Amino acid sequence: MILLKVLVICILVLAVVCLVSIWQASTHFHKVYYRLSSDKISKPVKFVLLTDLHDKTYGPGNARLLQAICEEQPDGILIAGDMLTARTLEEGGYTEVSLALISKLTEQYPVYYGLGNHEAKMSWSRKSFGQQFEQYMKALKDTGAVVLRNQFCELQEMPVRIYGLDMERMYYKRLEQNPMQEDYLLQKLGQADKEYYNILLAHNPTYFDQYALWKPDLVLSGHVHGGLVKLPLLGGVISPALKLFPKYDGGKFTKNGATMILSRGLGFHSVGFRMWNPCELVVLEIIPSEKA
Repeated sequence: MILLKVLVICILVLAVVCLVSIWQASTHFHKVYYRLSSDKISKPVKFVLLTDLHDKTYGPGNARLLQAICEEQPDGILIAGDMLTARTLEEGGYTEVSLALISKLTEQYPVYYGLGNHEAKMSWSRKSFGQQFEQYMKALKDTGAVVLRNQFCELQEMPVRIYGLDMERMYYKRLEQNPMQEDYLLQKLGQADKEYYNILLAHNPTYFDQYALWKPDLVLSGHVHGGLVKLPLLGGVISPALKLFPKYDGGKFTKNGATMILSRGLGFHSVGFRMWNPCELVVLEIIPSEKA
């Protein structure tokens, strides 16, 4: 009888711990800082990386998130996709949470927007989504954000090039991973200019090995949401492709001279919670090598 009571108490305590963790990880975010150096950079530059907001709000008008960004006084905002959740016409279409946030941000900072699968998804089926993709792209540009669909822009004073990779639907399939050609990025983006510090906004981190062949200096990704549940030693549990314990779930990775910063994101969709896996606001500083 005593053992049964102890077991019940242990189960209740564990349940409470899990519920508190779910609440904390699903309603709060923390800042994660990265500092990189390069001999290509002529002066320090600071960016805030946003990804996978999925229409989530932190306070009215996303006031808490805006305040946290403004506290960092960044030189620009980099977006690696999925700021919204794509909804069909029957579901009422996308909300304007992301547009309201981006409109506020562009009042103070340059914003560079690379697409994720949820933005791209609205262009994959006109029957389901109508003209939502075109409407969202126009609304983004009206805010002053720079949308990068297999394009780049230059910050010549740094000097930095920011590329945005817009991948086809086949690279976001569940339960399977389609191979990517070695020259895929070359076909999409052209040759990376070695005179610039090249930043690649590529939403899906699964293909980091292929991205690295293109020789970017820095890849910024999201998509995996940290693996939903994060376990000690094992890391994230499941990816959006329904792959258990994905190789890339969050953090910093390097390959062939390229660095990838993978954000665990600011929100979630479908499964409405996270556990032991808090949302992240990534702050990134890149400095000249001699000042490292």
